[in-house]
Amino acid sequence: MLKIDIITLFPDMFKGPFGESIVKRAQNKNLVEINIHDLREYGFGKRKTVDDRPYGGGVGMVLMVEPIFKALEKIKTKDSKVIILTPRGKTYNQKNAEKLSKINHLIFIAGHYEGYDERITEFVDEEISIGNFVLTGGEIPTMAIIDSIVRLIPGVLEKEDATKYESFSDKNEVEYPQYTRPEEFNGLKVPKVLLSGNHKEISDWREKESKEKTAKVNSEN
Repeated sequence: MLKIDIITLFPDMFKGPFGESIVKRAQNKNLVEINIHDLREYGFGKRKTVDDRPYGGGVGMVLMVEPIFKALEKIKTKDSKVIILTPRGKTYNQKNAEKLSKINHLIFIAGHYEGYDERITEFVDEEISIGNFVLTGGEIPTMAIIDSIVRLIPGVLEKEDATKYESFSDKNEVEYPQYTRPEEFNGLKVPKVLLSGNHKEISDWREKESKEKTAKVNSEN
């Protein structure tokens, strides 16, 4: 069973996403265990302070190293991989999801405010970003990454082949177009090849469409 621990300032944000759909089903099947840790439990004083002004001046507050260290000290084991979500991290992709889904214990640190004390990285194995843009915190990226990992765990999805033929899984290409009933809607028709029953022609069409869509995505990026 994959164990996931999340260190966050906003634990309630995870209740909805992790209490529905595939992630909930994975937990119910005991295929994954997800624990949410409130960083403020490791804070200082009556206010459970976890941030302070940055040395050298600057706008906003910075997460302190000691509360993070104390949280990791309690949670981390010899099998743990510690990940912090940050805009400067390595851009996440499907290959990362596949690798992480095979690890026994993942710890995610959801950063917040204007950043974190650089010394925190001494206790982190990997810095990850979900793209070249800035969010208010690492909670939403953490949710997205965990969702991408959990669905790859054997037994989570009902159909075993569900994760084999999708975007970025094989040749780093986006998935081909999909259609279902009706055959025609408002003048928009399903491609005839998909109705032909010829598996070779359908396979060739899907590969061609996948390559074209991938090229289009790459050109727009």
